[in-house]
Amino acid sequence: MPADHGFDLSALIAERGAERYELHARYLNPQLPRMLHTIGFDKYYERAEGPYFYDAEGNEYLDMLAGFGIFALGRHHPVVREAVQQVMDLGLPDLTRFDCPPLPGLLAEQLLSYAPGLDRVFFGNSGTEAVETALKFARYATGRPRVLYCDHAFHGLTTGSLSVNGENGFRKGFDPLLPDTAIPLGDLGALARELKKGDVAALIVEPIQGKGVQATPPGWLAAAQQLLHEHKALLICDEVQTGIGRTGEFFAYQHEEGVLPDLVCAAKALSGGYVPIGATLGKSWIFEKVYSSMDRVLVHSASFGSNAQAMAAGLATLHVMRDEKVVENAHRVGGLLRERLTALVDRYELLADVRGRGLMIGIEFGRPRSLKLRTGWAALQTARKGLFAQMVVVPLLQRHRILTQVSGDHLEVIKLIPPLIITEREVDRFMDAFTEVMDDAHQGSGLMWDFGRTLVKQAVGSR
Repeated sequence: MPADHGFDLSALIAERGAERYELHARYLNPQLPRMLHTIGFDKYYERAEGPYFYDAEGNEYLDMLAGFGIFALGRHHPVVREAVQQVMDLGLPDLTRFDCPPLPGLLAEQLLSYAPGLDRVFFGNSGTEAVETALKFARYATGRPRVLYCDHAFHGLTTGSLSVNGENGFRKGFDPLLPDTAIPLGDLGALARELKKGDVAALIVEPIQGKGVQATPPGWLAAAQQLLHEHKALLICDEVQTGIGRTGEFFAYQHEEGVLPDLVCAAKALSGGYVPIGATLGKSWIFEKVYSSMDRVLVHSASFGSNAQAMAAGLATLHVMRDEKVVENAHRVGGLLRERLTALVDRYELLADVRGRGLMIGIEFGRPRSLKLRTGWAALQTARKGLFAQMVVVPLLQRHRILTQVSGDHLEVIKLIPPLIITEREVDRFMDAFTEVMDDAHQGSGLMWDFGRTLVKQAVGSR
């Protein structure tokens, strides 16, 4: 029973929970409930556990999104939950500002053990803050102003990270941004040309881009690192989504031999799904330049950075990763899922490609060969690219209670980033559902294509 202190959260949710969409429409982002209503995603989830959601009727939904990668351990992992409860019960003198509590040092020590060659950590509160830290540190350490980034990159939505965002849809209307420069992913020539100008502090890159699930070409990261260092510039790897085991290695850059970034950004999964956290890992000399004297001790800090709850969640997350061999599971189960999906490419003419690493998988759709299917495909593409992928996502949820989503605006790609704890049982469930949906799509008629026509009308009407 809750203590009698006049506030009962359970009672408040029971009383007002059914108003969730109206409350969002009135007080928060008004387009979110509108979008969810439009695509039929306006569900009333009541609870969650592991890789599943449950509605009020007890129906089970498989989560293949993991909150865009946050819930690597699934929701409400008991070890992480207990650690957060323990740290609150301890009543620690948190965030005094003028002491050195043990938990940040312990978490930094453990985190760095997975990144040989990196020496220090700055803890913030989110992925975009980890990126902002890396941008500032790179500029200060090199004394140069410009950072290179890749086309279609996503590094966050605060002003600095937005300046290295490769998607114009996010940048439009927020100018002026920082004077950074895009290069094509995998283009060493473009990188070399920019470096010759002598003002580049760093290149920031996702080893696998979240948008479209595009990996850097084999050997490119190592070659880029060499070029950068020859020009006294730094390599920043943004591992906010790919890191902490997602790709079957602890960090995705570790798939490529000889790559040792100067700075690495992490977040999302490190939270255990409980307390927001961001981490910027880097080489000692960079930190020593930024924090070069006692006068500069607070030159870069975060109000809630290194708070005890976040540190406890991070320590518990790393414990679970080791104890339950989560990274190994991501490698094994991700390989199985990708192999079974790849086997369908020849079976379905609308299925163009399957790619990725570990449990970060992109399913791309493409122009079919048959005339009957080409007609419907062309209508969707004319109205708005990405509608076919959305047409697949909706029945996966509505018919099979599996939550997925497209990997970016105007892309015919579904990105699978489920909790890293899924097993063959969840792979079987997803494959059965996806096969049924693709069989339906290849009939060229029926409820899926009716929904597609609805999407076309809405897309045309919104222009």
